[in-house]
Amino acid sequence: MVTAVVPVSDNALAAAETDRLGARLAAMPTRTLVLGALGVVVLVALLVGMALSLGKSEYRLLFSNLGEKDGAAVIAKLDQLGVNYRFADGGGSILVPADRVYELRMKLSAAGVSRGSISGYELLDGSSSFGQSDGQQRVQLKRALEGELTRTIQSLSSVQAARVMLSIPQQNGFFREQQKPTASVTVQLHPGHALEREQVAGIVHLVASSVPELRTKAVSVLDGNGTLLWPQDERDGSAGFDSAQLRYLREVESGYLRRVTELLEPVVGRENLRATISAELDFTQQESTSEEFKPNQGQAPATVRAQRTEESTQADPARPSGVPGAASNQPPVPATAPMSGASAPLQGAQAGAPTGSARREAETSYAVDKTVRVTRNASGTVRRLHAAVVVNHRTGTDAKGKPTSTPLSDEEMQKLTALVQQGIGFDAERGDSVRVINAPFRVETPPPAETQPIYLQPWLHDLLRAAMTPAALALVALVVVFALVRPALKAATVKPPEPALGTQLDTVVADDERLPAPEQEQAALALDNKVSGKLHGARQLARENPGVVANVVRSWVSGDAA
Repeated sequence: MVTAVVPVSDNALAAAETDRLGARLAAMPTRTLVLGALGVVVLVALLVGMALSLGKSEYRLLFSNLGEKDGAAVIAKLDQLGVNYRFADGGGSILVPADRVYELRMKLSAAGVSRGSISGYELLDGSSSFGQSDGQQRVQLKRALEGELTRTIQSLSSVQAARVMLSIPQQNGFFREQQKPTASVTVQLHPGHALEREQVAGIVHLVASSVPELRTKAVSVLDGNGTLLWPQDERDGSAGFDSAQLRYLREVESGYLRRVTELLEPVVGRENLRATISAELDFTQQESTSEEFKPNQGQAPATVRAQRTEESTQADPARPSGVPGAASNQPPVPATAPMSGASAPLQGAQAGAPTGSARREAETSYAVDKTVRVTRNASGTVRRLHAAVVVNHRTGTDAKGKPTSTPLSDEEMQKLTALVQQGIGFDAERGDSVRVINAPFRVETPPPAETQPIYLQPWLHDLLRAAMTPAALALVALVVVFALVRPALKAATVKPPEPALGTQLDTVVADDERLPAPEQEQAALALDNKVSGKLHGARQLARENPGVVANVVRSWVSGDAA
């Protein structure tokens, strides 16, 4: 007997295995093939959807109803921070990654670009009156009016943020029982800014003019510190004057404080300075008038201011003389010498000799020095100033990167004190005082927040919401794999039963150089590595001792014991 072994190449084995797989697939039921193909398609779709869901981050609303100017400011800040964003609602709303919504809102609020989230009359653009009650329409109109007033007040240069609240009662048919509307305005000013009295009055009149039947006295205006700016106290003259004095005092102190801050902030830094100014003002009003007359000074002659001379002469008429009676009415007789010892006869009344009077008057007025002085003292003059300034230590880092705090030198403190004195107009004779000290600032640490259970933590809820979709897809993929794909693969890869050893030897041992039949060649190629090793040993035994092998085969055929 002649034995021969034919070597089998890898390509032949692969081709044989492919043919066997094709034969197995052709022998499989149609239902199994369809379910397997459907499972593969569903599995691929699930894998693609899972990849897309993992690569796509969730976006949430950052700000809505943004105008063009506010939207441009928000986008510029987001580009500066390197944050991805999207637009919605025609560009009026901006979406950002969900895990950074609150962080970005705080950062944008600190930068002053979050005011665009206030809604105004655009609330009425997309709303429909169908299905809305009268009360809902009034509330929506009130919200729109409050938003527009807030935007207008925030447009002022000194105002950082504002809030307007209107109380508009529902009107009824009884005029005497109707309630008047009221309004409240809260303004947050920029650091170092203040509202003038005219600006506060302008805000009040703006709000009062925007609401029907709203009086200016029914509007309240507060600043960020809770100070009532309007209405002013006008109960009587003295109270109004006192409020004006307090307002002027605050303006004077804020003016001096602004000077000191503008001088020292560039030197020590904005967060390294705390200052306060206390002013004492004199609101006493005095008015005095004095008139003084002084003689001419020096050797200068007196100056004649006016001179008057008056002369008058008056002649008196003749007056009668003698004894009144009949004898006086007779013409006069020639005079005769009286006789001695004889009495003279009576003479008639004669006219008296004429008389007169003369008057002369002279008056000279001289000019003298005259001084008229009217003194009116100014109200609100600065009587005394007190300034207190605290400067933080110089901070830095050492070679190991740890923060360090170094106090300022005496020379630097003297320079800072001189700057403060020059800034407020220091006057030692007036009693002003300036105190500048250097001390480290303490950063207050917030109290530890109460720890919540882990199942109540927001990050856990966000993680569960984010992992819900991928987990569902993975579960569906597992069901598809075990229900559809795995049975089809198992049916396609099942192995046929191994042939008997005699058949195996017949496939490899023959009388000629070739194997006897194509079916036996395919069966030999399908054996695994273990069977292939045994066949190799059998071939080797058949080549070395063919007689023994022939006896063994003869005993198998005859059924005798080995």
